[in-house]
Formats: sequence, structure tokens, C-alpha cells
Amino acid sequence: MKITGARNQPFSAIRKRALTEAGAVTPSPPARADTAAFLGLTEPELTPAVRGAVRTLLGEIDELRGEVARLRARLLEMEGLADRDPLTPLLNRRAFMRELARVRTFAQRYGSPASLVYFDLDGFKRVNDRFGHAAGDAALKAVAERLAANVRDSDVVGRMGGDEFAVILVQADHIVAEAKAEALARAIEAEPMAFGDWSAPLHISYGVREISQDSEPEMLVAEADAAMYLRKRARRIA
Repeated sequence: MKITGARNQPFSAIRKRALTEAGAVTPSPPARADTAAFLGLTEPELTPAVRGAVRTLLGEIDELRGEVARLRARLLEMEGLADRDPLTPLLNRRAFMRELARVRTFAQRYGSPASLVYFDLDGFKRVNDRFGHAAGDAALKAVAERLAANVRDSDVVGRMGGDEFAVILVQADHIVAEAKAEALARAIEAEPMAFGDWSAPLHISYGVREISQDSEPEMLVAEADAAMYLRKRARRIA
């Protein structure tokens, strides 16, 4: 049998059917004679067995399309979960470091200022020791929520592990970042943390490092962390 371009037409039919299901094309089912031409067959060749085989094939393609859509949605869901801290609504360290590398690359390319602020919850060990890990988790969630509520959508907030958090401030040089870090510390400390019938004040220390073009992400974090500990030591906080 001669093979012509008409033999590829069923794939066009499949695409048209997908567009129809998506609402992009108004369905207009072909007549029997049109169906034969659509499949590149003569009318005698369009037997009931052929029509049944085509319907079966299209049904299987529909099932495969649905399965691919479900797998894609599941993959996106899993990717989102992989980026999230298990306790708080923030990015985990891995995802935060990826964003830090992205912002650093942007700063290199366009000379746009950005800064990293590293936070540490003061006295966290005492909270855990005195009131238990549930109270400690409540304190971490309170810090995370207050950080997230007081930054711009363009900024990035992550939990780096334990009682340490970090924020990427875009379009912010060191001076602007210092002022913003102080404002974030005040927002965290403005209200005591409530845990059942018990409440306690929150205290935070921070360090600021402007994101430079010549520092790798891990070095930026280490330098911001060191600045935070210098500030903590100056305040004589454990």
C-alpha cells in the first residue's frame, strides 16, 4: 500500500481533539465519508473493525494524556515539598542556597545591589530545655511567620536549620539592609510568643552581608553568620 502524507492525518485529528476538549476548538465530528478521508482510507477500507481500532487507539491516547497530566502535577507537588522546610512555611536550606546563587548571578550581570541577613533566635536552647520541644517549635514558627509577613514578595526567606533563618533582600545595599534587619528584629520581638497558657518574649540577633560578585553563596552565608555572632557576643547573649 502506498504511504502518503494522508497517513499522518490521524495525529492532526488527535491534536484537534485535545484542543476541542480544552475548549479551544468547537467540536464538529466528521461524517462517515469525511472520516475515511481524515484517516487516509478509502470508503471500503473504513470497516467496522478499523473504526473500532481507531476508537480504541484514541481512547488509549486519552488515558495516556491524563496519566501524563497527573504525573506532571505530582512532580510539581513533590518539587514544592522538596523545597519547603518541614516545620515552617519557609524555604529549606537547599532551596534558599539555590535562590542565593540566582540573586548573586543577577547582581553580577546587572550590578544590582542585594544583601543577605542571617538571624539566630536568642535563648532557644533554654526554651527547649525548660518547656519542651513543642514550645521550641512554636517559637520557630512564630519567627518564621513574622519574617515572612514583613518582607516584600521579591525577597526570599528561608530556615537554615535549627533556630537560624536567613533573608535575601533584593535592591538593598549594606546600609539599606542594616536598617531592614533592625526593623525585622523589632517585628519579631514586638509581641511575646504564645504557647498554650504560657507566653515568652522572643529575642533575635542578626548579621548582614552585602552580596558581592566575588563571593560564593556558602561564603556569603558564613560571613553573615559570623557578623551575627559578633553582634550576639557584643550583647553577651548565648
